[in-house]
Amino acid sequence: MTVIKLIGVFGFITSVALCQGPATLTVQGIGGKSVTLTAADLSSLPQQTVKATDRGTPATFGGVLLRDVLAKVDLPVGEKFHTTAVSYYLLVEAKDGYRAVFAYAEMDLAFMDKPVYLVTMRDGKPLSDHDGPFQIVTPGEKRPSRWVRQVTALRVRQAN
Repeated sequence: MTVIKLIGVFGFITSVALCQGPATLTVQGIGGKSVTLTAADLSSLPQQTVKATDRGTPATFGGVLLRDVLAKVDLPVGEKFHTTAVSYYLLVEAKDGYRAVFAYAEMDLAFMDKPVYLVTMRDGKPLSDHDGPFQIVTPGEKRPSRWVRQVTALRVRQAN
């Protein structure tokens, strides 16, 4: 392959990488309302720092409360949902196809005081490509099965 062809291939790869833009997260509420967020969008929400142990290793994560992210869409709250709120759930989807479920009540302060976080930082640095750019962190759970890495979507659904 000639040098010119190599430069052309490198230029194409660089152009594709630059055109991809920032990573996004889809948040979908009830009634079809949906928003797409970036890490910059999340930075406008109240920031949280949480110390947790990740597979035996202590870490300090930076991000936001998951309930603050979900507040960007229509949610099952208020008197209208008084009798049905506990029938809703949150489906968390990851880039690699992994999925986890939270009862919607786990996000509602009227039901629980156990915070769930959507983080973008670990020990003062952006999450690694392996974990980020968005990760769910659920401190206090005995197993990290719902510590979803590479989160791409959050979808509120109702069990039928």
